[in-house]
Amino acid sequence: MSKKVAFLQGNEAAAQGALYAGCNFFGGYPITPSTEVAEVMSVELPKVGGKFIQMEDEIGAMAAILGAALAGSKVLTSTSGPGLSLKQELIGYGCIAEIPCVVYNVMRGGPSTGMPTGPSQSDVMCAKWGTHGDHPAICLVPASVQETYEEVIRAFNLSEKYRTPVMVMPDEIVAHMRERIVFPEPGEIEVLPRKSPTVPPEQYKPYDTSFGDVPPLASFGSGYKFHVTGLNKMQDGFPTTKAEVVQAEEERQVRKVDANADDIITFEEYMLEDAEVVVVAYGSTSRSARYAVNVAREQGIKAGMFRIKTFWPFPDKQIKALAGKVKGFVIPEMNLGMCSIELERCAQGKAPVLGIFRVDGEPINPDQIVEKIKEVK
Repeated sequence: MSKKVAFLQGNEAAAQGALYAGCNFFGGYPITPSTEVAEVMSVELPKVGGKFIQMEDEIGAMAAILGAALAGSKVLTSTSGPGLSLKQELIGYGCIAEIPCVVYNVMRGGPSTGMPTGPSQSDVMCAKWGTHGDHPAICLVPASVQETYEEVIRAFNLSEKYRTPVMVMPDEIVAHMRERIVFPEPGEIEVLPRKSPTVPPEQYKPYDTSFGDVPPLASFGSGYKFHVTGLNKMQDGFPTTKAEVVQAEEERQVRKVDANADDIITFEEYMLEDAEVVVVAYGSTSRSARYAVNVAREQGIKAGMFRIKTFWPFPDKQIKALAGKVKGFVIPEMNLGMCSIELERCAQGKAPVLGIFRVDGEPINPDQIVEKIKEVK
């Protein structure tokens, strides 16, 4: 039996992926270039008994999904640069309160209003450092329409598995391009359920570390009564200022992601077996990078590509291993060097990092990358 095939835009695929993952609540606010996600969810969610709500602003939208998640829903919001900035305080709340949710952010030019219809890759640092305080960070950067569909499903799984907000950040090109997509059959891609408590309601503590770094999460209205706060908290959820408790809690929240980096991080290796120059790329720019690597090979240059699919946690281990084997890295990105900073940190001076940085609303083309590859000596 042949699978269902469609010709979809990246944003449309994101919405469909969320539905496959069991999303039953969407709270959002229209913003270019992500509005199509909300449009699709407004039509499709009622068909499966889900709820769609357009809030008065991006802050309200983030608050709505956090509340729905605590009530047991799988939740999604979509936005772009300025909206992500507005959501950051409540993303931080989601981190400290450990509330599973997915934030789909389409990267456009910035800062502020910037270039609403132009592509960019300048929000990746917001996923790690956008909200104040130390907190876990998971950020996925798909490069195709099919991958957007699949990575949104993975984002839902990761949010439930590690009880934390997860961001999916396609750039505007990926979000608005249209490509063929093959829909998986129900059950073909694993969808993780929320880990529910096994103790009686009177014994339940929402942050009970005897269950490990990711305690089970009950749903409001299910018979379990518990406290949720944005303050540093004890295992019962009530606030505390005890130094040893606060220290342990913050370390645990970061550790539950960092200690499981091998489970979370995904990447693609292309022609790296004998590569002397490695192009590190992500999002739509990786499509130009792959073409450029092929051109460089035709010209006798041993080039390869390392494609980042999970931006946070950053693939430190893989980059460090490559740095000891190659002559240099080339990093093309539609910002002024955000990923190059991470590459330089991981390379530790063992291999130079040459960047191609564009913030003019135009994509980086293969010719630019080939010329930069030739600069690596």
